Amino acid sequence: MAAYSAVISLIRTLDERNIHELFHGHTAEALDSLRAIAEYFEKVLDEFEPGKIKSLEEKIRDAASEAEDVVELKTHQIIEGTSWTFGILQHQDLLPVFEKMDTIKKQVMEIVSHDADQILELSGDSMIDTSSKSYALLSDKLEDDIVRGIDDDLQIIIKRLTGPPSDLDIVTISGMGGIGKTTLARKAYDHLTIRYHFDILAWVTISQEFQCRNVLLEALHCISKKTDIVNAKDYDKMDENELADLVQKNLKGRRYLVVVDDIWSRDVWDSIRGIFSNYNNGSRILMTTRENEVAMYANTCSPHEMSLLSAGNGWKLVCDTVFGPKHDHPPELEEIGKEIVEKCQGLPLTISVIAGHLCKVARTLEGWKDVARTLSEIIASHPDECLAVLGLSYHHLPNHLKPCFLSMSSFQEDFHFETQILIQLWIAEGFIRTCENGKSLEEVAIDYLEDLISRNLLQARERRFNGEIKTCGIHDLLREFCLTEAEMTKHMHVERTYPTLPTQMHNVRRFSFQTEYYSVDDCYKLLPPASRSIYLFSRLDLPALPRIKLHRRLPIYYHDPIIYEFFSHFNLLRVLSMNNNYLYFESFPLVITKLFHLRYLQVRFNGNIPESISELQNLQTLIFRGNNSYMYSMTFPVTIWMMKNLRYIHLDTSTYLPSPGTQSLVTGMPNLQEFSGHFKDEVFSGIPNIKRLIFRLPYFRKSILDQLQLDMSRLTKLEAFKFYGSSFYRCSLKRFRFPTSLRRLSLTRCSDFLWTDVSSTVLMLPNLEELKLKNCQTLIDEWRLSDEDKFKSLKLLLLSGSSLKRWEANSDNFPNLKRLVLKNCYRLQEIPADFGEIGTLESIELHNCSTTADDSAREIVQEQEDMGNYFLKIYIHNIRG
Repeated sequence: MAAYSAVISLIRTLDERNIHELFHGHTAEALDSLRAIAEYFEKVLDEFEPGKIKSLEEKIRDAASEAEDVVELKTHQIIEGTSWTFGILQHQDLLPVFEKMDTIKKQVMEIVSHDADQILELSGDSMIDTSSKSYALLSDKLEDDIVRGIDDDLQIIIKRLTGPPSDLDIVTISGMGGIGKTTLARKAYDHLTIRYHFDILAWVTISQEFQCRNVLLEALHCISKKTDIVNAKDYDKMDENELADLVQKNLKGRRYLVVVDDIWSRDVWDSIRGIFSNYNNGSRILMTTRENEVAMYANTCSPHEMSLLSAGNGWKLVCDTVFGPKHDHPPELEEIGKEIVEKCQGLPLTISVIAGHLCKVARTLEGWKDVARTLSEIIASHPDECLAVLGLSYHHLPNHLKPCFLSMSSFQEDFHFETQILIQLWIAEGFIRTCENGKSLEEVAIDYLEDLISRNLLQARERRFNGEIKTCGIHDLLREFCLTEAEMTKHMHVERTYPTLPTQMHNVRRFSFQTEYYSVDDCYKLLPPASRSIYLFSRLDLPALPRIKLHRRLPIYYHDPIIYEFFSHFNLLRVLSMNNNYLYFESFPLVITKLFHLRYLQVRFNGNIPESISELQNLQTLIFRGNNSYMYSMTFPVTIWMMKNLRYIHLDTSTYLPSPGTQSLVTGMPNLQEFSGHFKDEVFSGIPNIKRLIFRLPYFRKSILDQLQLDMSRLTKLEAFKFYGSSFYRCSLKRFRFPTSLRRLSLTRCSDFLWTDVSSTVLMLPNLEELKLKNCQTLIDEWRLSDEDKFKSLKLLLLSGSSLKRWEANSDNFPNLKRLVLKNCYRLQEIPADFGEIGTLESIELHNCSTTADDSAREIVQEQEDMGNYFLKIYIHNIRG
């Protein structure tokens, strides 16, 4: 995997525009040859069976990384004016890496040219063997433990298997590894009800190395127990077609259940689906898979997706295992026991392993506290039961998804990822390649993310109504696997404990520091000059700490030669993500502007952004964190318009973006997808492809508000606009003109407008799906909609802190509304009664609204239930005293 990501990164570097502009003649020819070799490696690694060239993968990784180092160093030297722009110097520098790559290519070609039986398969540096033989089956005891937590699922599956329809039905069970899919299928298969209901039961397991013949033989072995069948010795004489005919012949006319366990791909399902015919007698196929996409492909109707256990069921599983059915446990262990269960995050496999461990430790408060502290180490000490099960999902991934998954090791435990930031990191790391169908890098990255979620390796924590992923995360057990695999494949080194032994330099390119603090001296010893990525969750401790302690853990780093030297050490750095909330600089550290190859920067500092920021010509993502963010305003230098590769700018302060002007060096930011700050509409010509725009009005800056008129109608790709106004000044909705492409609109502290302004604004936006109005005070407290007012695409309407009192509307005004949210609408008398007739409406939520509004919502839901409609849900939350 590390070889693949290194090769992809090299190809992306060679494809950059400045490479073609700077190198000519023999040098350009050498670079073309390098690219051809890299593409060959990509093809072999992508298409050849994993492990076949394991002996050469590390050599490929090292050679590709070394070649990229040389190319990027030379690029930097040329731009800095310290190397010849043209000539033989660069060509000679490239010769050693070209010869090294070419030698490895010949070795790979020699291996792949041999017959598959002669290919050397060496045990690799990966933690889990990918062969089906390595699948560590769960012990019977572990299966029994897990099934105690999935009784409800078992009843659902039995009902699906024995109930209607009479046609052959495909019942699917999907979920992440270790959630209990096979255990659930086995318990259903062995259940007395199922045994009596079906004439024939067969169980076939689909290994990752699928062989149709083996599946047919497994099925025949099960069928032979209930039928008179040919001697098993005759199977060896039959080909696959004859075996398939024999299966069909013996199933014909009988009600059968076939369990297809652990299926991985749609192609495999297509290969075996035709074997099992529909006799219209209630036969069933029960399929288990980790891939939601495969489950939906087999049967789009009601796939059974297993959920993580609730805290209550998890604690019950622990009590059953440790204390027996009577749950006779010391009361002082309940609180710490539930804390342990919570750390297992609902995964039955993890809970069962930890429960088994608790059986062996003293039933004392201190003993259980020790288990809570060392949970990760306990899980890692059971690789066959835990990590091996999850490893199968990872090893089944296509190569292009593996570095994206392993990148989760960069972040601390329980870290929630904002989708937009995560995909920008993947792009900066070089994990995303452009595709031929014209999709942008962001769109390709979203496809990768959706794929990982579909395979149950990542979790979508929050989605929008159109299905877009807003935030995502990873289960702790999968993260533990991720950390181990990333270390063993040399994808990344993660420091989780402060070093007690002398630190040694690591032969990897990516590093993450996740301790509370880490000394600069130890960082020097650990990080090679060719480091590509540094993720700092730790506070950097300096030998002689030049800081003012405003707080016990809050250092301010001033201009200091130690810090300057530390960052200047890494000329090839691409990602610098300083995530520690207690690590910030008195002013922007100018040394960072010398990191020419930097693509992703996250930093906390005070003061303005320097003009020299434009020296970061490769920068794609810029995330600035400041202090006193609500009161403080920064200004971008006009040189920001020279940074044509910027794709994402996020600031938690109200930062002013000046107009681009007409300077000759201004290129604009044609790739910019998101920006937050404040600006005038003159900037729109420089950001024509912006998709998400956030306007933050600075506090105590009334002059900005007086001049505010934003005509965004020319931004034809704008999808989301957020406005944060001021509590001190009023801002009317009439100051904005929106493009018809807008899908999400959120206005906070936008006042002095009429509800008719809202109606006319939304009606002019045919694609608007979400409208949020927060603390927006209107001039009139009545919103009256006519029959002609139709918000055709609106799916979410949120009103918070509104002065609205009377609301007259009907179901035709909001034909596609799915969710209505009302927060702190104390004056609203009632929700329009006709809203119950909106066929798409799924939920009405009220938070601290009037009692009459609460009652009107209850009446709407009750009326629908009286008519037999139970789809509409109501949620009422009141915390008023």
